[in-house]
Amino acid sequence: MPIPGSGLAKGLAVTLRTMTRRSVTAQYPDVQPELPPRTRGVIGLFEENCTVCMLCARECPDWCIYIDSHKETVPAATPGGRERSRNVLDRFAIDFALCMYCGICIEVCPFDALFWSPEFEYAETDIHELTHERDKLREWMWTVPEPPALDPAAEEPKEIAAARKTAEKLAALAQEQEQAQAKEQEGEA
Repeated sequence: MPIPGSGLAKGLAVTLRTMTRRSVTAQYPDVQPELPPRTRGVIGLFEENCTVCMLCARECPDWCIYIDSHKETVPAATPGGRERSRNVLDRFAIDFALCMYCGICIEVCPFDALFWSPEFEYAETDIHELTHERDKLREWMWTVPEPPALDPAAEEPKEIAAARKTAEKLAALAQEQEQAQAKEQEGEA
């Protein structure tokens, strides 16, 4: 059976221990904090990879991503080929006043156009200025850290393994054809 007041004594002991320790003050504006590698600061945009598929805007639960585009006709790559049309990005903006930093947009992007940047100093005095356009998102892209190195003991990705197997099969098939041609030439000679 617990002694009456033992919880109070434990709490006071914790308080006393905390009071006797030196306090550590982080001199924030002068000394930047060391952030963990997977810090969620803001979202950076790599425009070259964006195909304006609108997947990020459709999947966003807050509807805070605004995308505008237009179609352009691309001339045929070969003579006699047909012209193609492609989407061209006009506007890509994220309203960070609405964003809940869930990362769904980054996860669903099939072309790796969106990334987490550890940048966290983007406060504004007016809430309307928290809608950042693509030029600002592009600036944050350069603060995105490199991905961590792959574990050497990890399994090879399925895509790479499948591509290698196909390449090996094609190489073996080509070698067999060369050997068959060499035998035919020896037989003719």
